[in-house]
Amino acid sequence: MKVLIIGSGGREHAIAQKVSMSPLVDKIFCAPGNAGIAQYAQCIDLPISDFTGLAQFAKKEAIDLTIVGMDDPLVAGVVDVFESHGLRIFGPRKNAAIIEGSKAFSKNLMKKYGIPTAAYETFSSSKDAIDYLREVNYPIVLKADGLALGKGVLICENYEEAVIGVKQIMEEKQFGSAGDCLVVEEFLTGKEVSVLAFCDGKHILPMTSAQDHKRAKDGDQGLNTGGMGTISPSPFYTEDIEAYCMKHIYQPTMDAMRAEGRDFVGILFVGLILTESGPKVLEYNARFGDPEAQVVLPRMKNDLVEVCQACIDGRLDQIKLEFEDNAAVCVILASGGYPEAYKKGYPIRGLENFIGKDDYYVFHAGTKIEGEDIVTNGGRVLGITAKGHDLQDARNKAYEATAWVDFKDKYMRTDIGKLDLQELS
Repeated sequence: MKVLIIGSGGREHAIAQKVSMSPLVDKIFCAPGNAGIAQYAQCIDLPISDFTGLAQFAKKEAIDLTIVGMDDPLVAGVVDVFESHGLRIFGPRKNAAIIEGSKAFSKNLMKKYGIPTAAYETFSSSKDAIDYLREVNYPIVLKADGLALGKGVLICENYEEAVIGVKQIMEEKQFGSAGDCLVVEEFLTGKEVSVLAFCDGKHILPMTSAQDHKRAKDGDQGLNTGGMGTISPSPFYTEDIEAYCMKHIYQPTMDAMRAEGRDFVGILFVGLILTESGPKVLEYNARFGDPEAQVVLPRMKNDLVEVCQACIDGRLDQIKLEFEDNAAVCVILASGGYPEAYKKGYPIRGLENFIGKDDYYVFHAGTKIEGEDIVTNGGRVLGITAKGHDLQDARNKAYEATAWVDFKDKYMRTDIGKLDLQELS
């Protein structure tokens, strides 16, 4: 069969690598792809926003399955367009992808159906938000309602910071139209855990857990980013917690969306926080996490294509997910200056060092081919992932492998998974 992947980042590289392992697949295409994805797929120069063009390409090439990696096309309705052309596509329709596209929608959904989450208020006026902020306890969390590349969240320690944050989001439009509406949320403390789950509209099948490191600098300092590294599994996500989440969060979310006429088919990403009063939902996403996919998919034993097909066909209850009894760590190599200003176009050296190395992966995020070179082409450039028999072993291997590649202004956090290991010791 032929598979089309939509996207261009490290997540899509991890998807392409996993799809390439399926005996069902003869040919992979990716639009637009990147230099690493090109190892597995024929990259197609089509913008992800051209849904009609993508659908026409899929029909012309007789694509059997399309997998959408990115949030923007899902929220904008790419699945609806493909289905209108009679094409099989894995991902939620527009009316279900709103669970990521609008934080106000998802918070209201959780409130209506009793799904545990932080207390909140929503605002469409900066003046009303600022007035409200005089009454709250600090710290407080401000969230741009729409998509903001994982960066539209501000934690404010006092009223003055919060006022600046509201103006940045709602008046200065630092995150564009995502800031037309604002969610002001109670600040919760606890370990954050990411759980990706396959969904077929009725059934939900959680994968192994992961833990992201969002801040740009060591010690969880600096600005929020799209993610500077991940570990899997989370050592704090126990079987008891998983059972609680299945009963009170995962299945209730599926049931709530179904009750609203928004059957969710695809990947539901549940961002959890493990508080003293139990797990609560921080956010939902409607696709694979990035860089969570880079540590979860390498540990998955199942054929990804088979599971995606089962979701589309509504027979996920016939699938049993299996994961390797090990751990994985991903360290992001970024361009110096990210997530603010950075330069592109620097040659990347040493990628050949990963060839033939079992348990080591180099996932391309912001790269492109320029002449005979592969060069940097984004803020997050590469995801270096390694598997080990436990978290410490995987971490040692991942950081060892970060030295195998180099480019000008290479930057990374040096503490991915470190604090978790210290707490466990």
